[in-house]
Amino acid sequence: MTLPLNSNGQFSGVPLESDPEIFTELVHALGIRSLEFRDVLSINTEDVLPGGDLALPLPVHAFVLVYTTTREYEASIRAAQQKVHNEGHRYTGHGDDEPTIWFEQTIRNACGLIAMLHAVSNLGAAGDQFIEQDSLLAVLLRATIPLGPTEHAAALHNSAGIAQVYNRAAQRGSSPLLYAEDEVPGHYVCFTCSPKDGHIYKLDGGKNGPMDQDTFLGGDQDMVSGGLKLVREFVTSKLDPANPHFHLMALVSASSPN
Repeated sequence: MTLPLNSNGQFSGVPLESDPEIFTELVHALGIRSLEFRDVLSINTEDVLPGGDLALPLPVHAFVLVYTTTREYEASIRAAQQKVHNEGHRYTGHGDDEPTIWFEQTIRNACGLIAMLHAVSNLGAAGDQFIEQDSLLAVLLRATIPLGPTEHAAALHNSAGIAQVYNRAAQRGSSPLLYAEDEVPGHYVCFTCSPKDGHIYKLDGGKNGPMDQDTFLGGDQDMVSGGLKLVREFVTSKLDPANPHFHLMALVSASSPN
């Protein structure tokens, strides 16, 4: 058995460029209104709070981090996930009682899409004001929340509508265009606050389910201070020292009506 990771003829397999404008246009196409992604230009909490030189609009709903990886790192992640699957220990959470909505990545090079979905799928009650009824995102969430991770991934994998808007977004950007067969030197993860228990979770479609960060944070459930603490810990301990590059975006209220 091998983990499925392909474009299935619908998703192009072209990765998203880490650009808040591209991510914002994509979530709007999926049915999100009044929210946008912004560049986070400092990972120091005091810089991005009101009054700081690089202040973000509050509240911050999620952080999306992309960081450089190595071929060896990517292989180790796939091997660890394969081991979990083979041993029957894969995450099986489902239903309204789960602390977060998590999508396993089964589409090649779509970690940016998965991180973006994690950011906008875990808005809780606030989602009613931000997610348009009968939009692509609303339909996906209604179909998948009662189901387990395998069905989550399959529903996304088979969504022609989401594939269409994703492929359009993946063609944008200023970087040289990468293709499905290319080795992509980066990976996206999302940090967001659970609408169920208030804990901040790390959500990564390449791992075995959502990862509760409350113990590390000592109960800090503020998305700015707690979220940036996680980002700082991540970039100082997990990045490749030979190529320690990363880019951080925040999901916040839109600066103008959409």
